[in-house]
Amino acid sequence: MADNQATLSTSVKFDNVVVLKQTSQLIALMTIIRDVNTRRGDFIFYSNRIIRLLVEEGIHTTGLNHLPVENHSVITPTGLPYDGVKFLGKICGVSIMRAGESMEQGLRECCRSVRIGKILIQRDEATAEAKLFYEKLPEDIKERYVLLLDPMLATGGSAIVAVEVLLSHGVPEERILFLNLISSPEGIEAFAKRFPKLKVITGFIDEGLNEPKFVIPGLGDFGDRYYCL
Repeated sequence: MADNQATLSTSVKFDNVVVLKQTSQLIALMTIIRDVNTRRGDFIFYSNRIIRLLVEEGIHTTGLNHLPVENHSVITPTGLPYDGVKFLGKICGVSIMRAGESMEQGLRECCRSVRIGKILIQRDEATAEAKLFYEKLPEDIKERYVLLLDPMLATGGSAIVAVEVLLSHGVPEERILFLNLISSPEGIEAFAKRFPKLKVITGFIDEGLNEPKFVIPGLGDFGDRYYCL
C-alpha cells in the first residue's frame, strides 16, 4: 500500500485462510463499494472487479495448482510441438443464494462452461439458527473441486451449513475453497477451526460484528445493494 493512512485488513493466524494482497487497487475498490453514496450500477461494477480478483486467486493461486495434471503435447500454429500439461481434476461453483449468485459470472469468466450448484440457507426465526431450505448440486460433485461463493462472512452460520451439505454429498473437505469479499474475525475463526482442511479466500477481514451480528464497518446488505437498491 502506498498510503499507510488507509485501513487494511485485520490479521489472522490460520494457515487455511488467504487474504488478498492489500494493494492500493484493492483498497480503492473496497472504498467505493463500502460508500453509502455509491450508486447501484457502480456498486455492481466495482464489486465484480473484486469478485474477479477473488476467483483468479482461488483458481490460479490456490485452486488449480492443487489439481492433478498429466503430460500433454500440442502443435502450435508454427507447426512445432509444445510439451505441456493438462488438468485432470474438474471444478464447480456452488453459490449460497441469493448474494452468492452475484459471484457466478466472475467464475464463468475464468472457467468456461463451469458447472454451478446452488444452496439456499435462511435463518430460522424461531431458533435464530441457519437452516437449509434448498440445494441443487451437480450429480458428480464429490469428484470435483468446489468453489463455495458468498460475498460476506459474518457469524459463519450459513457457510458452515453449506459446507456440511457439501461434505454430506461426499466432497472431501480439502477440495473445498470458500470465496468471499469481506469477513469478520469471528466468522473466520469459527469457520477455519471447524474446517481446518478447507481454504478460505477473502478480500478483507473487518473489525468485527455489531449487536445484530452485521459485519462492521462492512458495506450493508450485499444482496440488497447488488440486486435491489
